[in-house]
Amino acid sequence: RAHIAIVGWACTTLCLVSCAAAFSHGASLSACTDMMPRHLRAQLHSPSNNYVTVHTNMSFYSPGDKVPVTVRSTRDFMGFLLQARKVSNDEITGTFIFIPPGSKLLTCFEDGDTVTHSDKSLKRNLSFVWKAPAQPIGDIKFFISIVQSYFVYWAKIESAAVAQ
Repeated sequence: RAHIAIVGWACTTLCLVSCAAAFSHGASLSACTDMMPRHLRAQLHSPSNNYVTVHTNMSFYSPGDKVPVTVRSTRDFMGFLLQARKVSNDEITGTFIFIPPGSKLLTCFEDGDTVTHSDKSLKRNLSFVWKAPAQPIGDIKFFISIVQSYFVYWAKIESAAVAQ
């Protein structure tokens, strides 16, 4: 009996470790739509209490424009998922053409339309450049989900709208 219990415990521990390790290299594609991390026991915190802002210095953009996006935080965080979405229908849009070290591009619907972390290094202030599609898509907003630890995250923190 003790032998079975030890084997069971070892399997559970291995699963927990491998599941946690899987997310240390970025969000999975399952997070594309709702931007929710898939960590075990992760707890969603209210967006009003977050310490992270995502913004751009542009109020307007035109098709094909390159838009700088800045993420600022007053606390260290490990992971993130960043997207631009159309205000009209919440569709992910555009592509990121510049990303900081410790991050990588993901393809949710089109190549490079999403950015996530590529390592567990602690992050605070990050800069990106997003390129608008060549055709008009209307107003957009940037959304970021932040993972502070395996147990604490904030989902879909949003920027002000950038008008077309």
